[in-house]
Formats: sequence, C-alpha cells, structure tokens
Amino acid sequence: MKIILLILFVFSLLILFKVFVDNSIWEKVLLLNLFSVKFILHILVYAIIVKLYYLIDIAFIYSILGFVSIVWITRFVGKRGKYD
Repeated sequence: MKIILLILFVFSLLILFKVFVDNSIWEKVLLLNLFSVKFILHILVYAIIVKLYYLIDIAFIYSILGFVSIVWITRFVGKRGKYD
C-alpha cells in the first residue's frame, strides 16, 4: 500500500509541474481538477493504511468542494471574468 502512495505522489508532482508549464487556461483547470482527484486518492489510501476511517468522510467533503470550485472556475473563465 505504501508503494501506491509513492506512485500517487510522483504522479501528483508531475501534474503540478505540468500546471506551471502549460499555456492554455483550460488545460490548467483540467490539471488542477486531476490534482484534486489525486489528493483525494492520497487521503483514501492513507485512511485505509492507518485505519482512520473518518478520513474517508474528509475525502468525501474535499471531493465535493473540489467539484464546486472547478465548476465556479470554469464559469468564471468562460465568462472572461465577468460576475453575474
């Protein structure tokens, strides 16, 4: 299980590197969403390893917040920064 955490960590670092290298704002939003999913996987795998099952609830809440924030960011970018 710890090898899975290490693999997820390496992929997360690669995703963060790509966020700073890419030019397109839509690719950055997509990569931030992917990083959010990887972070949730980190929490879930860690919760299973150490048998702290309340962390699964925290991961669930984080996933809801991540979804709402990505929807808000895409609406904001899609309207070119105009608030309604």
